[in-house]
Order: sequence, then structure tokens, then C-alpha cells
Amino acid sequence: MAGREDGNRQRAAQAGTDPAWAEELLEHLRPAGRDVRRVVAWLAGTVGATVALQDAAGNLIAGNRLPLDEGLVADITAGRIASAAWESRERHLRLVRVEHPSHACVLAVSRQDPFDRRSSGVVTHTAQVIELLLTASESTAAGHRLRRATSDLRLAILQLLMVEDTIAARRVAAGLWPGLLDAETACVYVVESAPDMRDRVAEECLDSTREDALVVRCPAMDGHVIVVGPRETTGDALRSLVGRHPDLFLGGSVRQSLAQTATAYGQAVSALAVAHFRPDKTAVYAERTHPERLMDPVALRGWTSRVLRPLDTLPHHTRAELLATTRLGLEFTAVNAAKVLGVSRNTVRARMERVEALLGTDFADLTVRAVVHLALNTRIGLTDAPSDGTGEPELRLADLLSGPAVRTWGQDLLGRLDADARNPRRTLRTWIAVGGNAERAAQALGVHAQTVREHVRSAEPVLERQLLAAGTDLYEVVLAHLTVGDLDLPVLRSPA
Repeated sequence: MAGREDGNRQRAAQAGTDPAWAEELLEHLRPAGRDVRRVVAWLAGTVGATVALQDAAGNLIAGNRLPLDEGLVADITAGRIASAAWESRERHLRLVRVEHPSHACVLAVSRQDPFDRRSSGVVTHTAQVIELLLTASESTAAGHRLRRATSDLRLAILQLLMVEDTIAARRVAAGLWPGLLDAETACVYVVESAPDMRDRVAEECLDSTREDALVVRCPAMDGHVIVVGPRETTGDALRSLVGRHPDLFLGGSVRQSLAQTATAYGQAVSALAVAHFRPDKTAVYAERTHPERLMDPVALRGWTSRVLRPLDTLPHHTRAELLATTRLGLEFTAVNAAKVLGVSRNTVRARMERVEALLGTDFADLTVRAVVHLALNTRIGLTDAPSDGTGEPELRLADLLSGPAVRTWGQDLLGRLDADARNPRRTLRTWIAVGGNAERAAQALGVHAQTVREHVRSAEPVLERQLLAAGTDLYEVVLAHLTVGDLDLPVLRSPA
């Protein structure tokens, strides 16, 4: 009787709930433990079996492959039967259907000992857990794919805006975000964070702006999120976001037309550098006096038309592509311009080399880059129709830069450096003359290259412009040197 009681007690324990294996199985549903392969390995160890999880095509998803009857597997995956059992002297096999969002799978468990109530229960419950994990995984993967596609679409819209194709940008945006780009103008903002925080920051930007702005993970800078905000409320929302996070910085542009998104982006990056020194970690691009605003607008437009006339013989789409690429290539490095445009850096360089050839000049010369940059920025306000030059004033670049207002501007700007006994003005002039190369400037001045870099860097806060990075700030300083005669005017094939 005692033996029978022990046997009954053992059978009761096997048939009843075993908290140990149940708790272990539930642990696999925790976020940190959601792995189908681990669950299958756990099942194999718990019931002392060889376990395989495979789909209808026979692909092994997890576990170790087992010899299974293809017809039986087909019946289970097709839903004709939910489970099956097979026994021989050498092994005992259980097959259980596992639902999957896109296709059914089979969980096969093979062991030497017969399946008792405990092992059968473990197999059944494990199949249910695997179903949950596969469903969650499929949903998560679908969510990731959707977010990735949406993110790629936002980037495509930004790239269209960067090359001034606002019509196509609006057409692409209209499908998912109706009305987003209906406005004619927008401000561009750049939110800077640590690269590993950027995805979370991008999501918070979307939440803060209530998707009334175009939010894009910058393809060139890992820690930057670009926000194109047509609405007036975008700036306040982003400033509030930056205020809540100690490690975020925000730079913003002035309001620009959508066709000038590239210009606005450059302004936002420039303001971002200033934001690092502000208590509130935010800055908006300062609307300062730009040299082109001090020139005769009619004469400036006429000069621009003549400078860019060699491109007028090209087909319209080719001309627009070359102009947009060159404009971005002058603002940023070829690598970063390529990432923003979604093309290879070799494509950017090839397009810029073609423009160099047409203009008969060399973009390695900073004075050339500054002058062509001036022409390209002026061209934004011109009609797309090529000009024949009729009625345009025959002013050259020297005439534009010799006006009293622009000369006074250049003298005042560079005069800020005269108080420094180290003579950074001479260093800066020499550095520009050799294409921004510190080593070559150091050889010309008879100093160390690091000294050149320190002088140029110390001039940045005095001039309130970034110099070590190519872009509008540097080109304005180059133009200032040209206006006061500290540098020779560049030579272009066209009558500049």
C-alpha cells in the first residue's frame, strides 16, 4: 500500500501543475528573453527530447532537424489536423501545429521515453508560447519595416527640396502627410544629440511637432535630426524639447522659401555651432548684413546670368541638376553632399567637375568657390529661363565689389581682427590664398601648422562666422578679402 501511495503521489505530481517549469516558460515571455531558439532549446532540455521547429516548406526555424513525414507535416500546416503522435520501440514523436501570422509551422518533439501528462503539457504550453513570440516578432518586424519606409520617404522629400524640386516634394508628401508642404516658406532646424540617442530624439521631434513638420534623420551627420517646419509653432515645440534634455542642442534658420531649403539648412547648421555656447542650447541664424545685399541688384543679376551662361546650352533638367549639386557641393563636403542628395560622392564630384570645365575654373581655389557660390545663391531669385544678356549692365565682379557700401562692409568685418597682436588677419589671408590648407599656409608664413589652425579658429568668434568648415560663412569672409583688395580676383572663362 505504501508503494501504491508513493506511486499515486508521483503520478499526481506529474499530472498537476509544476510551478518550476511553468515559471521558467513564462520567463521567456519577458522582453529580455523573447527568443524562439531559446524556447526550443529550453523545451528540449525540460522534456529530454530532440526538438525541431520548421515551416511548411521544411525550413528549420529553430532546434535540430528531425526526419518527419512530409505528408503529415503538410496536413498539420494546412490545418487539416492540429496535432499528431507517432510511436515506435526506439522513439516517441509529437507534432503540434504552431500558428504564425503569415504561415503555420510544426513543432516536432522526439524522445525515447513515452510522453506522460507532464511532458505533454509542457509541449502544448510551449507551442502556445512560441505562437505568441512568432506573432510578436512578425508584428515588430512589420512595424520596423513601416517605420523604415516612412523614414526613407521623409528623406526622399528632403532630398527633393534640397535640389529645389518643390513640386515633386509636395507630390510625394501629399500621399501620407496632406498639407504638410502647402506653405510657400519654412524654417529648417537641426537638433543635435549623441548618435546613439538620435532615433529616440527623432521620435520625440515627431511627437513634439505632431507630425506638422518634416522630420528626417540626417544622412550625413549621425547625431543630427533635420526638421523642416512650415508651421510657426515648430520652433517653440523643438525649443521645449531641447529644454527637457540636457544633451540636446538646436540650431534654426530664418524663414526661407521651400526652394531655398538648402540655404536654410546651411543657416541652421551655422546656428547650431552658436547654440553650443548659449545657456539655453538654442540659436537662430542671425540675419546679418550679407555682401550681396549691398550690391546693385540689377547689376548683380546681370553678372550672375553671364557667369552661369555656359550652362545655358544644356538641357533644362541637366542644367538644374548640375546647379543644385554644385550649390550643395560648395556648402558641404562631397561625401556629405552625396548623402544629402542620395547619390554617390563620385557623382557629386563628376557633376562639379563638369561645372568647373564649363566655367573654365578650379574649385580648389577658395576665391573661385566664393564667387561661384555668390552667383548660385543669386540665381535662386532669377527665372529659370536662360538669359541672352539683352539689357543687362556690363558690370564685372570688380565693379560689384568696389561699391562704397560693400567695401565699407568688408573693411569693417576684417577690421575686427586688427586688435589682435598675433596678426590673425595675415594668417587668415594666407590660409585662404592656399585653398584653406594649414600646412601650406604655415610654410608660407614660417610658423607651425597648428599655429595657423589656432589663428583661424580664434578668428571665428570675432567674425561670428565658421571658417574651418566650407559654406556661406567662409565664402563671405573670402568676399570681404576681395572687396578690400587683400586677395586677387579669380579668373573665370565667362566675363566675370
